[in-house]
Amino acid sequence: MTKAKKVDPIKLEIYKNRFQSVAEEMGAALQRTAFSPNIKERRDFSCALFDGMGRMIAQGDHMPVHLGSMPMSVKCVIEKLTLKRGDTAILNDPFRGGTHLPDVTLVHPVFLPEDKEPSFYTANRAHHADIGGMTPGSMPLSTEIFQEGIVIPPVKFEENGRINKALMDVLLANVRTPGEREGDFLAQYMAAKVGEKRLKEIVEHFGRTEVFQYLDHLQDYSEKMIRVLIKSIPDGKYTFADHMDNDGQSDEPVRIEVEIRIDGSEAEIDFSKSDPQASGCINAVYAITLSAVFYIFRTLVEYPIPSNYGCMVPVRVIAPEGLIVNAVYPAAVSGGNVETSQRIVDVLYGALAKALPGKVPAASGGSMNNLTMGGADPETGEQFAYYETIACGMGARPGKDGISGVHTHMTNSLNTPVEVLENQLPIRILSYSFRKNSGGKGKFTGGDGIEKSIEFLTDASLSLISERRQIAPYGLKGGKPGKPGENLIFRNNSSGKLNAKFNISVTKGDVFTVRTPGGGGYGR
Repeated sequence: MTKAKKVDPIKLEIYKNRFQSVAEEMGAALQRTAFSPNIKERRDFSCALFDGMGRMIAQGDHMPVHLGSMPMSVKCVIEKLTLKRGDTAILNDPFRGGTHLPDVTLVHPVFLPEDKEPSFYTANRAHHADIGGMTPGSMPLSTEIFQEGIVIPPVKFEENGRINKALMDVLLANVRTPGEREGDFLAQYMAAKVGEKRLKEIVEHFGRTEVFQYLDHLQDYSEKMIRVLIKSIPDGKYTFADHMDNDGQSDEPVRIEVEIRIDGSEAEIDFSKSDPQASGCINAVYAITLSAVFYIFRTLVEYPIPSNYGCMVPVRVIAPEGLIVNAVYPAAVSGGNVETSQRIVDVLYGALAKALPGKVPAASGGSMNNLTMGGADPETGEQFAYYETIACGMGARPGKDGISGVHTHMTNSLNTPVEVLENQLPIRILSYSFRKNSGGKGKFTGGDGIEKSIEFLTDASLSLISERRQIAPYGLKGGKPGKPGENLIFRNNSSGKLNAKFNISVTKGDVFTVRTPGGGGYGR
């Protein structure tokens, strides 16, 4: 923590909201100008602000799995590149602070008039519906990262005020939907510029000295509040383990175990007993594990503190290299960001339920149900590629039922409107409803999942990376588990059950039905 200074609490609140509003405005600009339904409709993106050292100072209310991991991308850019006025960096490498390849990050330096080095960085991350690789949507059942799409190390997307056309040509030559990708890249670029403009206005209005003083105060305040939270947890060791259904290459479950050690106002989060990294695509890089830990401790604070670097100062994360929670190159990682991150949250909450009885919810559906599809549009002949996540049931909470059909924990996206899907893709939605009675029973009932049936109007490739098809979301305090999910295919007047993770070819007239898991119940 910085040296104590006199802090005006009213100004502190004003600065907290002012910086957060900049990140939110960046998000609004990105959403308005993006081309793909995944960004424009589902809002699968995140925006944040960083100081000159790469410490996060504010974030929008966007995607937790992006926001907790983005600081590692920004620090990697600072280490690898010298960004000058008029420069912007781009990257998606999971082993350099990224999450998985479809999540592309832009980092833009903000120079104040007298600066020789950047005073701030604006950054945003958006999930692109295709980034190349072996299947449309770039979420394959891969065994190495090279199969998942084009890997972008930290490079300059813009240099001296000009977009790097050669780089853009390379990127667009490696994706199935280049027009849509170019539109989304440029939307991210303009969102970063919006953040730069607003930060400069804040400094111009309030003065450099006061702005930077209150940046420090906000970091100190968040650290103090997290320390108060940790101090409210009884000292001791709390363990919990849960499993992934499989890694997409075998039927063997994959164990994730955590031991949380509380000592005064500090916490140590140890994943050392988790399984080694898998052959399949469910490996999580270290940035994802950090992101889940950041999210958990932030949610346990019951009032709106700033989400910034200070939140993680009292917390130490131990995740040895080569484990499922800290995979090393060239591991396949397409599902780690979306599925393993959810299970990390489940084991963290499971351990903390022992330390904070009556304050932690039962397990939510535990899967983002990542659906990707692609092929040739029969009307235009052009390639299409689409990605979406499908909501589950929220776990029941102490004193409240869970919410049905909602994205929880590491995802914070919206459900895609049926009208958008049918307008943009050669598919028809036959049914879309809550999956009745899929939430776990208890004094408080878990939320129901979703049932969605899709008829294909053309031949296509269909992939799904999902979880909680074998191992149900747990209940707490005697509450029953949520109902596991199901994946079904109907073709040629017959039906069949599909695995939790699959890639298949479908033909015109085939119908795919996904039934997502319900949340666990709470209390007897």
